[in-house]
Amino acid sequence: MKKLFFLLLVILTSQNFYAQRNWFTRERINNDATGGKGNIDDQILTWGYFLGFNSYDFKFEYVDQDQDSNTDIIVENQVGFNVGLVGDLKLNNYINLRLEPGLYVTNRDLIFPKLIGGEEEDFLRETQSTYIHVPLLVKFSTKRLNNFKPFVVGGVSTSLNLSSNQDNPEDNLSGQFRMTKNSYYYELGFGIDFYLYYFKFTPSIRGVFALKNEIVPDDASPSPYTDNIARMETRAIFINFTFQ
Repeated sequence: MKKLFFLLLVILTSQNFYAQRNWFTRERINNDATGGKGNIDDQILTWGYFLGFNSYDFKFEYVDQDQDSNTDIIVENQVGFNVGLVGDLKLNNYINLRLEPGLYVTNRDLIFPKLIGGEEEDFLRETQSTYIHVPLLVKFSTKRLNNFKPFVVGGVSTSLNLSSNQDNPEDNLSGQFRMTKNSYYYELGFGIDFYLYYFKFTPSIRGVFALKNEIVPDDASPSPYTDNIARMETRAIFINFTFQ
C-alpha cells in the first residue's frame, strides 16, 4: 500500500515543471481532446481509458476471538495492475456520471498462524484473483482552476472473480481456499483533472469496500481454516491514471 502512494507521488512530482508552465499559470489551455468539437468539458458524453495499480486486502470478523482456533489471519498482499475503459456522462458543470469497467489482477497470501509448524501447504493459502470490476460512480468537481480541476468521487460497484473456485468440490483440507464469484462494493476517492493540449490526464485514488461475505466455508467440520470466520470482506485501494 505504501508503494502505491509512493508511486503516485513520484509521477505527480515528475510533472512539476510542466505544471508550473501550464496547469497553474494564467494561460488557460483550450484542449482539443474531442477532435475539433470544442473543449472536452463542453461535451455531454466522453470516452477514455485508464491504467493503474491496486492493493487488495481482506477484513476478517471472527466468531470467537478467544476460542482455541485460528484467529488473526495474516494477509500478505502484492501490488496488482488495472486496465479498463471510461464512459463519462455530463449532468451539469460540476457533476458527472461515470462507468469504469476494467480488468483487475491481484494476489493475496493468507497465513494461518496457529497452523505454523506443519508443512507450508498447511498454513499458507494463495488467493490469486482476476476481477472484471464494474463501478458506477458520481464525480463531484470544483470549478476549473486554470488548467486543473480537483474532484471527489463515490459510488457502487460489482465484480466477477474469473479465478474463483467457489464451485470446487475440494476445500482447505485439499489445499483449496474458496471465495465467492461475485461481490458488491461501495467506493470513495478523489483526484485531479489536468488539462493538456490533446487530452485530459487524471490521476485518482479510491478506496473500495465490500458489502458481502466472500468466504465459502469448508465442507468438512470442524475446520481449522473457516469455522471461526464469521465474515471475510475485500478492502482495496485503486490508483488509476485516466486519459480522455
